[in-house]
Amino acid sequence: MPDSSFTPDELMAVVIARQVRDGETVATGANSPVPAAGCLLAQRRHAPRARVIILGSRRHYPFATGKEFFDFAQRGRLDLFFLGGIQIDAQANINLHVLGDYRHPVRRFPGAFGSGVLYHVVRRVILFRAEHSRRVFVPRVDFVTSPGISPGWVRRPGGPDAVITPLAVLRFNRALGRLELASVHPGHTVAEVVANTGFELPVPAEVDTTPPPSPEELALLRGPVLDELADTYPRFVARVRAAVPS
Repeated sequence: MPDSSFTPDELMAVVIARQVRDGETVATGANSPVPAAGCLLAQRRHAPRARVIILGSRRHYPFATGKEFFDFAQRGRLDLFFLGGIQIDAQANINLHVLGDYRHPVRRFPGAFGSGVLYHVVRRVILFRAEHSRRVFVPRVDFVTSPGISPGWVRRPGGPDAVITPLAVLRFNRALGRLELASVHPGHTVAEVVANTGFELPVPAEVDTTPPPSPEELALLRGPVLDELADTYPRFVARVRAAVPS
């Protein structure tokens, strides 16, 4: 059984926080409250020199326009960015456009909003998704919004690093050009992760269990971090606070 002392949102935010390194310049998208919470948690706990940029935030967005932000990223100034995906496959290709045939889709989504560029130029990109299922983690995405790997002739200083879900952490193996299982979250099993992944998932002989959130991490997340996010993501903050175990 999953640990009832924290919520899936809190677990993912804590796991994301642990990926942030001190001194990095880190950015999150305009609809990414969980990564934003994780980055602010990291800044307050172990990465005080991290610079956190949150698209859509008045406090944490130092640019006048989106063009300035993308110019900043294309100059190689971003160390870490977070991307979601309607679909994600074994090669860490992401789909943010359509389900089904592109010309006659079952459903169409807003699209990339620069994700294709950021996936290439940011040093590390961590994918995240609040649902770990076979409809998300598919054998092959219906449309490649941005590829996880590129031909050798393509200049690509960055790329995928990991995927974080409510069940596990998948790590991108650059040598093999594919995702593999890194750790399983408390209360879940390797078999559960494999069963909910639509592509073959390499599993090491010994699989780590993700350390659960510590009391210190939860206290910071539930207190000053959510306070800091309230202006940008009021609904998310209200939802997380309402779900906090009593």
